[in-house]
Amino acid sequence: MLLDRASFPRDKVCAEYLSPQASRLLAKMGAMEQIEASGPARLTGMRVRAPDGTEIHGSFVAKHGYRAFNDRGIAMRRSMLDAILVGQAQAAGATLVQGARVTNVVRDANGRACGVAILDSDGATGEMRAPLVIGADGLRSVVGRRLGLTRISRIPRRVAFVAHFRGVPGVTEVGEMHVEKDGYVGIADVGNGLTNVALVVPASAARDAAVDPDAMLDEWLIGHPHLASRFAVAERVEPVRATGPFASYSKRAWAPGAALVGDAADFFDPFTGEGVYTALRGGELLAPFAVEAATNAASADRALAEYERKRRAEFHGKWRVERLIAGTIAVPALINHAARALSRRSEMADLLVGVVGDFVPPARVLRLGYFARLLLFGV
Repeated sequence: MLLDRASFPRDKVCAEYLSPQASRLLAKMGAMEQIEASGPARLTGMRVRAPDGTEIHGSFVAKHGYRAFNDRGIAMRRSMLDAILVGQAQAAGATLVQGARVTNVVRDANGRACGVAILDSDGATGEMRAPLVIGADGLRSVVGRRLGLTRISRIPRRVAFVAHFRGVPGVTEVGEMHVEKDGYVGIADVGNGLTNVALVVPASAARDAAVDPDAMLDEWLIGHPHLASRFAVAERVEPVRATGPFASYSKRAWAPGAALVGDAADFFDPFTGEGVYTALRGGELLAPFAVEAATNAASADRALAEYERKRRAEFHGKWRVERLIAGTIAVPALINHAARALSRRSEMADLLVGVVGDFVPPARVLRLGYFARLLLFGV
């Protein structure tokens, strides 16, 4: 049974990027045909602009020899993607309850999770019992918080402002990241004539903008000359929506009778576009252990502990890369130095983009030799 406080189809604040390797998981669940029919954009790589104007270009298909399941990333509206995934879940036998807000985790006399308390769209309260509760409820997960599993990190404290535009000049099949001293913005075609624009700024800079996110995004874009000319002729087609702060993590992604997956378990920073792939891959990792935990009470805790072990083994290297990138973009001198090096060595840029695309092993960019070349070629 799936419980969601939303009613589908619905929009969600998201950069709407799916890495090349995400296609493997979408194909495995039988969703790719519908995704292709929805008219998504295809991305061949990424372009990152540093504060000093230096640009990094990285391609998914490169000489390093690693290939993803799909040579291109996908960018599409979350309203379309989520509706397709909901349909696939229902076709697989899941029951969907929409407009059901989970407010708490129900526990038995031994403190084990055994269900959830809900508030429906009519304001009625109730409980639903289950042998296993899976919190796939995103940032500020109710399941994670009620079980004492999740924490919010103080660094970095960032929030995002996201909207769709029409008619943005210069948008190509390459995703863009523009890093400035006061934040960064991602720009990507998401198909059907729309461009996703996602601004991420320190939470401290956004406190006064909470009441007017439209002004926050519009003024930030206009305030940076290399972007102002492009957005002066573009049309924002909807109100700006905000989300954050980010940098949430779990001490562990399970408790007796419950497990966390996706953003509910960990979400550090949106720069590397991790959300959708991590949720899909995390779900794939959890599935066999969820079956065992739900059907065999005697081995349930061992199964969930093994899920945690595999989850950490799967994502540990990527977490280190994410934190290194987040620390670098927070210091203009560092990102400028790294950008100069990567602009001169395209093979290094391609490796990093491949790691971000989830098909190059993170160890390839965590080596001392890689960092030594960054220092050398950035001079």
